[in-house]
Amino acid sequence: MNLTVIEQNGQRVLTTSQLAEYYGTDNRRISENFNRNKDRFKLGKHYFALQGSEKQEFLNRTQIADGSKNATVLYLWTEKGAWLHAKSLNTDEAWEAYERLVDEYYRVKENAINIQMLSPQLQALVSLELRQKQLEQELAVVKKEADEAKQKIAATSNEVTDLKRGLVDVNMPLRKQFNDAVRALSKREQIGFDEAYNKVYDLLGAQYHVDIKRRVENRRAKGDKNVKPIDIVEELNLLVPAIRLAKALGGVS
Repeated sequence: MNLTVIEQNGQRVLTTSQLAEYYGTDNRRISENFNRNKDRFKLGKHYFALQGSEKQEFLNRTQIADGSKNATVLYLWTEKGAWLHAKSLNTDEAWEAYERLVDEYYRVKENAINIQMLSPQLQALVSLELRQKQLEQELAVVKKEADEAKQKIAATSNEVTDLKRGLVDVNMPLRKQFNDAVRALSKREQIGFDEAYNKVYDLLGAQYHVDIKRRVENRRAKGDKNVKPIDIVEELNLLVPAIRLAKALGGVS
């Protein structure tokens, strides 16, 4: 889903329909979650509620075409509001969608320009420039997905190579091999186990463009209190690359 950028009060926001589609649910469920937890949602922090002339001005300015525009009150959800909805839904799909929204929508900064203050000619030029930026962002997303696909193919090839070279023992649990490699790293660099693990997780996350620590925090926030970084690594099928990286850092051949 390619999201059209919409802003309110200088913040990027999403309509109820956009948020529902991205989270794999429907408008009714989003509204029910909001009404059930209304005391947690703060106006101006988690959402904006537009009606009357304010709503009409917003619709004229943004030209959104989804079903949300037909509601009496048009709700717009900020990044913090999207987080509360992900927490309420508490599904893997919603949490993964929230992470993508943060990375690819909410925190993508654009030059803040009030084009209503410009002449019609300049407004047209600025609109074209913003549209070009949006297309560039969409192209970047496509490129990122292509790069991720290439990385998966390369990772599979590397795993086969590791097996052939004996870097990974098919007869030993992968977690044990990873823990042994991290202990070797800890001993070699004379650092604590936690520091050694964090070093591997940080480098692995940078290599595969995934924030392992944030994923752990999100999982714990939705009730999985016992999840550990190694669980995320295993779920992402990155244990073999993690072993390879830890062995390289620890000087294990």
